[in-house]
Amino acid sequence: MELFADLREAGYFNGSHEHQCLLRYCFGDVIQKDLDDHRIRRSRTAACPGGVPNELYYLPHRFASRDCGFQIEQAELDALPEASLSMTPCGDPNMQEYVDFAMEHNQLQKPEN
Repeated sequence: MELFADLREAGYFNGSHEHQCLLRYCFGDVIQKDLDDHRIRRSRTAACPGGVPNELYYLPHRFASRDCGFQIEQAELDALPEASLSMTPCGDPNMQEYVDFAMEHNQLQKPEN
């Protein structure tokens, strides 16, 4: 991701909490898509197979594996305090509120690639 190095070199990114929040907010979806689509190399020392993460998760049978998910009742989730926390894309609820407002007020959209 040369863009991030370019932003730093041009003086637009200084590594502050606010700048990190802005990058996560703007590019989190793009980075997640790249991570979901990349191929994990097979390792002799790992018990799990190599492949594309989304394929490994959604198509375990193709990799001689199985779906290890299980049903859970909402009441069980509600009993966990961290289950009620909502994760904001930038990681900071205050910054999130401001960035959401700025995006809407200026009619901006997040990058897609």
